[in-house]
Amino acid sequence: MQNFSTIMKQAKKMQERMANLQKELETKTVEAQAGGGMVSAVVNGKYELVSLKIEKDVVNPDDIDMLQDLIIAVVNEGIRKAHEMAAAEMSKITGGLNIPGL
Repeated sequence: MQNFSTIMKQAKKMQERMANLQKELETKTVEAQAGGGMVSAVVNGKYELVSLKIEKDVVNPDDIDMLQDLIIAVVNEGIRKAHEMAAAEMSKITGGLNIPGL
Protein backbone atom coordinates (compact mmCIF):
# COMPACT_ATOMS: atom_id res chain seq x y z
CA MET A 1 0.00 0.00 0.00
CA GLN A 2 3.00 2.29 0.39
CA ASN A 3 3.39 2.49 -3.39
CA PHE A 4 -0.29 3.39 -3.84
CA SER A 5 0.04 6.20 -1.31
CA THR A 6 3.10 7.53 -3.11
CA ILE A 7 1.33 7.39 -6.46
CA MET A 8 -1.67 9.24 -5.05
CA LYS A 9 0.57 11.98 -3.62
CA GLN A 10 2.32 12.34 -6.96
CA ALA A 11 -1.01 12.49 -8.78
CA LYS A 12 -2.27 15.19 -6.42
CA LYS A 13 0.92 17.20 -6.91
CA MET A 14 0.58 16.91 -10.70
CA GLN A 15 -3.06 17.97 -10.49
CA GLU A 16 -2.07 21.07 -8.50
CA ARG A 17 0.63 21.94 -11.03
CA MET A 18 -1.84 21.52 -13.89
CA ALA A 19 -4.35 23.82 -12.16
CA ASN A 20 -1.62 26.43 -11.71
CA LEU A 21 -0.64 26.04 -15.36
CA GLN A 22 -4.22 26.61 -16.49
CA LYS A 23 -4.31 29.88 -14.55
CA GLU A 24 -0.95 30.86 -16.01
CA LEU A 25 -2.08 30.06 -19.56
CA GLU A 26 -4.98 32.49 -19.15
CA THR A 27 -2.42 35.30 -19.05
CA LYS A 28 -0.19 34.04 -21.87
CA THR A 29 -0.94 35.01 -25.44
CA VAL A 30 0.19 34.18 -28.95
CA GLU A 31 -0.06 36.33 -32.06
CA ALA A 32 -0.91 35.19 -35.56
CA GLN A 33 -0.93 37.05 -38.86
CA ALA A 34 -2.56 36.58 -42.24
CA GLY A 35 -2.39 38.43 -45.52
CA GLY A 36 1.23 39.40 -45.04
CA GLY A 37 0.48 40.97 -41.67
CA MET A 38 -2.55 42.90 -42.88
CA VAL A 39 -4.71 41.05 -40.34
CA SER A 40 -3.42 39.99 -36.94
CA ALA A 41 -4.99 38.27 -33.98
CA VAL A 42 -3.99 37.64 -30.39
CA VAL A 43 -5.30 34.49 -28.70
CA ASN A 44 -4.81 33.56 -25.04
CA GLY A 45 -4.11 30.17 -23.49
CA LYS A 46 -7.84 29.62 -22.98
CA TYR A 47 -8.22 29.74 -26.79
CA GLU A 48 -10.07 33.05 -26.62
CA LEU A 49 -9.60 35.77 -29.20
CA VAL A 50 -8.18 38.71 -27.23
CA SER A 51 -7.68 41.19 -30.04
CA LEU A 52 -8.04 41.51 -33.78
CA LYS A 53 -6.30 44.14 -35.90
CA ILE A 54 -7.18 44.85 -39.52
CA GLU A 55 -5.14 47.28 -41.63
CA LYS A 56 -7.22 49.81 -43.56
CA ASP A 57 -5.66 48.75 -46.87
CA VAL A 58 -7.25 45.29 -46.66
CA VAL A 59 -10.77 46.65 -46.19
CA ASN A 60 -12.33 46.70 -49.64
CA PRO A 61 -16.12 46.94 -49.78
CA ASP A 62 -16.02 45.22 -53.16
CA ASP A 63 -14.15 42.19 -51.78
CA ILE A 64 -15.66 41.33 -48.40
CA ASP A 65 -15.04 37.62 -49.07
CA MET A 66 -11.27 38.15 -48.98
CA LEU A 67 -11.50 39.99 -45.65
CA GLN A 68 -13.67 37.26 -44.18
CA ASP A 69 -11.22 34.60 -45.36
CA LEU A 70 -8.30 36.49 -43.79
CA ILE A 71 -10.12 36.80 -40.48
CA ILE A 72 -10.97 33.11 -40.42
CA ALA A 73 -7.38 32.21 -41.31
CA VAL A 74 -5.81 34.43 -38.66
CA VAL A 75 -8.16 33.29 -35.88
CA ASN A 76 -7.60 29.62 -36.75
CA GLU A 77 -3.83 30.17 -36.81
CA GLY A 78 -3.99 31.91 -33.44
CA ILE A 79 -5.96 29.04 -31.92
CA ARG A 80 -3.49 26.53 -33.39
CA LYS A 81 -0.57 28.44 -31.88
CA ALA A 82 -2.35 28.63 -28.52
CA HIS A 83 -2.86 24.85 -28.61
CA GLU A 84 0.84 24.36 -29.34
CA MET A 85 1.80 26.71 -26.50
CA ALA A 86 -0.50 24.89 -24.05
CA ALA A 87 0.77 21.48 -25.16
CA ALA A 88 4.39 22.56 -24.73
CA GLU A 89 3.69 23.88 -21.24
CA MET A 90 1.71 20.76 -20.32
CA SER A 91 4.51 18.46 -21.48
CA LYS A 92 6.79 20.16 -18.93
CA ILE A 93 4.48 18.88 -16.20
CA THR A 94 3.68 15.47 -17.63
CA GLY A 95 7.23 14.73 -18.70
CA GLY A 96 6.17 14.41 -22.32
CA LEU A 97 3.50 11.80 -21.61
CA ASN A 98 0.41 12.30 -23.73
CA ILE A 99 -2.39 12.03 -21.21
CA PRO A 100 -5.85 11.93 -22.83
CA GLY A 101 -8.12 14.83 -21.91
CA LEU A 102 -5.31 17.22 -20.98
